[in-house]
Amino acid sequence: MKFIDEAKIVVIAGKGGDGCLSFRREKYIPHGGPDGGDGGNGGSIFLQASASINTLIDFSYKRLFQGQNGQPGQGKLRTGRGGVDLVIKVPCGTKVFDAEVNMLLGDLLVDEELILIARGGKRGLGNTRFKSSTNRAPRKITHGALGEQRELVLELNLLADVGLLGLPNAGKSTLIRAISNSKPKIADYPFTTLHPNLGVCRIESDRSFVVADVPGLVKGAAIGIGMGITFLKHLQRTKILLHVVDISIISIEEILSNINDILEELSGFDHELAAKPQWIVLNKIDLVDKDIIEKVISAIRMRFSDVKKISMVSAMKRIDTEKLKLSLMHYIENNGI
Repeated sequence: MKFIDEAKIVVIAGKGGDGCLSFRREKYIPHGGPDGGDGGNGGSIFLQASASINTLIDFSYKRLFQGQNGQPGQGKLRTGRGGVDLVIKVPCGTKVFDAEVNMLLGDLLVDEELILIARGGKRGLGNTRFKSSTNRAPRKITHGALGEQRELVLELNLLADVGLLGLPNAGKSTLIRAISNSKPKIADYPFTTLHPNLGVCRIESDRSFVVADVPGLVKGAAIGIGMGITFLKHLQRTKILLHVVDISIISIEEILSNINDILEELSGFDHELAAKPQWIVLNKIDLVDKDIIEKVISAIRMRFSDVKKISMVSAMKRIDTEKLKLSLMHYIENNGI
């Protein structure tokens, strides 16, 4: 299924039904009086989070959503039927903005969470409502009000505990495949993920966490180069970032430069995202001698003092990937994530 993480839609709640102008006309009752009923309220429109949906692709095909109108009132004091409310399903993690004023209306995080986004129009009143001691035969009614109309922007931010980031071909997709149930496309040629992937890392039946992999970043991503910056927002809900680094590069200075480039792109995109706890994951250790690995670790610790932890794995050979998985689970459980 194609991954879509932004959509623009228009919602129009139902119009309220008009009140009825009617008088009781029955044999032997010459002065029956008014008996016009009220109209029904217009149907409102709600958005509801659903764990069974993971993309906004449906909104690429349908952008206009209209609530049901209320029915008009009728004689014999009969009230019109109210319009049925419309509930629109969206993925968990969807933010809803009013496009006209760029205001956040809601953030749907929990399955089946519901928010009202367009209220249906109020019903009109029948002429019975206007009967008084001085006006025994009122000919006054009110019309149903129009329902609220809004243009909305839906923005999907994936819900994950751990986020993977790094340069293209650093091995992020191979790593998420090694530690979770996600099965992204991988290849033995320069290749980058084209859309975010989510994977569940399960330790035991009741112990698990979710990891997100986004397209690789390149230098200059914060100013629009490449495509990874488009998906960095999917890491904003994570609590820890794993910076995957290809250690098979010959030059230690090049490795340090690559790490620095990613950190600069994070800061250029969002300072709060850059401030999240970060672990460096040195990947492809099966291709490098042990003494080189130790030199790289020493250089990283000297250059980047904010790095919380450095792990070493070979995602392709599954070397120490289980150890990394257990370390992440321990960190998540002990830091209230």
